[in-house]
Amino acid sequence: MAEENKAALIHETRQRFEAEYVPAKTDKYDSRDLERLQQDDTWVENFLLWRHDVVDDTLKMIDESFQWRKEYAVHDLNESSLPKWLFDTGALYLHGYDKEGYKIFWFRVKLHTKDPKTQFEKKKLVAFWLERYAKRENGKPLTVVFDMAETGLSNIDLDFVRYIIGCFKVYYPNYLTKIVVFELPWIMNAAFKLVKSWLGPEAVNLLKVTNKNDVQEYISAEYLPPHMGGTDTFKYSYPPLVDDDFQTPLCENGPIASEDETENKEDTDIDNKEGLDTNEEQAPNSKKANHAEQTPKTEECDKIDSKTKNAKKALTTFKGLLFHISPAEELHFGSKETGEKKCLIVLTNVTKNAVAFKVRTTAPDKYRVKPSNSSCEPGTSVDIVVSLQGGCAVSLQDRFLIMAAEMDQSSVVGTQELAQFWKEIPRNKVTEHR
Repeated sequence: MAEENKAALIHETRQRFEAEYVPAKTDKYDSRDLERLQQDDTWVENFLLWRHDVVDDTLKMIDESFQWRKEYAVHDLNESSLPKWLFDTGALYLHGYDKEGYKIFWFRVKLHTKDPKTQFEKKKLVAFWLERYAKRENGKPLTVVFDMAETGLSNIDLDFVRYIIGCFKVYYPNYLTKIVVFELPWIMNAAFKLVKSWLGPEAVNLLKVTNKNDVQEYISAEYLPPHMGGTDTFKYSYPPLVDDDFQTPLCENGPIASEDETENKEDTDIDNKEGLDTNEEQAPNSKKANHAEQTPKTEECDKIDSKTKNAKKALTTFKGLLFHISPAEELHFGSKETGEKKCLIVLTNVTKNAVAFKVRTTAPDKYRVKPSNSSCEPGTSVDIVVSLQGGCAVSLQDRFLIMAAEMDQSSVVGTQELAQFWKEIPRNKVTEHR
């Protein structure tokens, strides 16, 4: 959509839904969804895109989606609201990325047993995972894998398959990149025609039927389990809840100790590894992790990182409550020809207090991050230098997570204070940007 036309369609959709649907169905909608519809342009745009900008069809889709969200209490779904046995089963979870860098939503069909008595709870689990992902990734699509290896008749549940497909067709528009079906059993050949009809003509081309010989066209071996011909050693277990595979990267002092370890061990690790970086370049606007100060760049620092900055593409900015983050979505390490191995993440504190931050990645052995655990004074910026380790290659599957939390004081603090802060800060006070 052209920008002007897009804005007009979004406005029309909001106005008409408010006038034509809300008065008669207020009790069937969650007020939080109605509020979001008026505020979130991307959400409305995704509905329009999925219905080819036909407003009448878009309104019907929003209506169906909102009624489903109210029925399943999607906004209030959490671990404690669902039976523990659902998570123990391990039939549904998020893990890894496909070759295009999209998160994978796994359905291990052999672990699912068709049972009308528990069907509603299982459908809630699907809603839980999809809503959890949608809130964190704000519209980034998913790849769905139906792993049908070793499935039998007791595992085949067409109603449940149809529900999952319906979630992407109606409830989470524009969230689906592809459905990878692995080792479709022969008993499902006839039923497979039904699955195609459920997808509809606009989405049937997203269906990929694979086996061990060709599944790596879509997912690389590092994110495939051995039974699919891959090398991923991940094994589902619960608790804790399977998350996004983010780990602490290397920093200028080596790996940072986790919050669960003692402060003494953190200090010991830092002391032991501090010598590793005596000959390395220091990042502009940052000191070592134990005491980061935001100061104006010197001419020397500008020269050191001019190559890094020249390699950056035009920046986009994510405007969060605590930080403005540039770039907003992607890190660019330059081309093979330039040999660029570094890029910057610029954090700007938009609060009146110091903000603590951590950087995590799905590939901690490949990247060195300076600083990866520090704080930023109000109204100042900090440059985080991300360096690719020698002999490593950038992958679309690699992800970075910035965690941030506002501190009471207005000045930066040292390592011990930061470690204690992260131990004590409530989880709901921590913002995340991926």
